[in-house]
Amino acid sequence: MTEARETLDRLWKPGCEFLGSEVAILGGAMSWVSERNLVSAISNAGGFGVIACGAMEPERLEEEIVATQALTKRPFGVNLITMHPKLDQLVDVCLAHNVSHIVLAGGVPTSAIIKKVRDGGARAIGFAPALALAKRLVKMGIEALVIEGSEAGGHVGPVSLTVLAQEILPHVKGIPVFVAGGLGRGDAVVSYLEQGAVGAQLGTVFAASQESIAHENFKKAFLRANARDAVTSVQLDERFPVIPVRGLSNEGSRRFLKLQAEMVQKYQEGELSKEDAQLSIEHFWAGALRRAVIDGDVENGSVMAGQSVGMVKEVRPVADIMETLVQQAVEVIAKRDHRVKDLG
Repeated sequence: MTEARETLDRLWKPGCEFLGSEVAILGGAMSWVSERNLVSAISNAGGFGVIACGAMEPERLEEEIVATQALTKRPFGVNLITMHPKLDQLVDVCLAHNVSHIVLAGGVPTSAIIKKVRDGGARAIGFAPALALAKRLVKMGIEALVIEGSEAGGHVGPVSLTVLAQEILPHVKGIPVFVAGGLGRGDAVVSYLEQGAVGAQLGTVFAASQESIAHENFKKAFLRANARDAVTSVQLDERFPVIPVRGLSNEGSRRFLKLQAEMVQKYQEGELSKEDAQLSIEHFWAGALRRAVIDGDVENGSVMAGQSVGMVKEVRPVADIMETLVQQAVEVIAKRDHRVKDLG
């Protein structure tokens, strides 16, 4: 097993060196979930925690960064949504508090904001759902990429990680690329490391950990769920676009379908303008994630989860989860080496 662990360490060494962590596993930034407690637990367990800024105001983000730094002396990052109206100020807050890595998500960052992050002494990480964007971001100065497949929880793109990895990993050179989406075991991570990735981002498995502040009902919903229960939000009419979000099917998602049907009908009958109908559809999920995560209303709230939710069988400490992921990775490498020797 010693040789297998050494192989694993070689495979993700570039990822560990880039993050400053012992293992190249990032915690996915999940709104309401990826806060001081979970982020510090992931970093303290040897991984790399990431604060989900979401819609936070600069003062609120500052408070969260300071609180996280009080809980861990290890590196962690902050995930910023590029469409946030106060993005510049949020970057300033991160730089003022010596946050080592800033993840620019939820859209394509500008060259100026990437330069600001780098000039301020932080590392800039971006998301690439396609090869063309990956190459564009590299030219713009991004220092690392996360490629996230549609199996992930929350807001997702249309392409699976299996396909994205084949499309992107052989063609992006010179910067670290981390994989994400549907990952729940260490042996799966190894398969992508061997394709050229330097590490992985996992969210769902950590959302149901002991250190996660998510409501007990939220975690129980994860334990009950199978992969097929984590579905993307359905768009009924192309005239009224719906941003695809993956979460557990519940009463809320069923009511969302009914609402869309009602709005389409009212628009067609001239009772509502197109703008008002679209607004009603968009407002349906306002506050829904908080209702599920914090209040525990898992029937009407948005229970964002990736398809790896079916592998979450118990609520465990983050350190145990991390240890299991590493053990699974080492075991699959050892088994492969053993098979190769037998064939030889």
